[in-house]
Amino acid sequence: MRRRPFVGALAALVLAAGAWQLGEAVWIYLKARLAQHLLQRAWAQTLGGEVDVKPWPWADTWPVARLRVPGHGVDLIVLAGVSGRTLAFGPGHAGESAAAGAAGTVILSGHRDTHFRFLERLRAGDEIVVERPHRPRARYRVREAVVVDARSARIRTDEERLVLLTCYPFAAMTPRGPLRYVVIAEPAFTSAGSP
Repeated sequence: MRRRPFVGALAALVLAAGAWQLGEAVWIYLKARLAQHLLQRAWAQTLGGEVDVKPWPWADTWPVARLRVPGHGVDLIVLAGVSGRTLAFGPGHAGESAAAGAAGTVILSGHRDTHFRFLERLRAGDEIVVERPHRPRARYRVREAVVVDARSARIRTDEERLVLLTCYPFAAMTPRGPLRYVVIAEPAFTSAGSP
């Protein structure tokens, strides 16, 4: 009869661990969504002329751009930097890359299971719009998507283009694998020849 209390305690422990894991997963998504609301407010202040507006008092990053993909309903605020802490709240701009709309390669990174989950739905020809404060919108068209090994692949920065980068595969159960999903987009020009 001593077995019943042990089985009950074990079942309670397994249920508690499962609830903990589920709670953590839900928290990641809630944090990502709430952060975008706070970032939208900081972006509005940035457009109003303020510089390096922190979305919350303890933030170590600030909005630098707005990323929109009209065909997929994507509207995200891009943060300065690509540290893990930054990417927990939104996509980040790699500081060593060009600024959106400037000459060179713009590199934006995001997590595959939150903000950059949409990358797997992008197709050649899809439009991507990047806005920066007090600059014309930079419009890009998706050229291709490739999977690369981060241990050996390098991103060329001598071309004018936008690179969106996330971990791969999208449904991976373990974090920090070596594969990356890379979407490459080229400037979209109007018939007059300007972006």
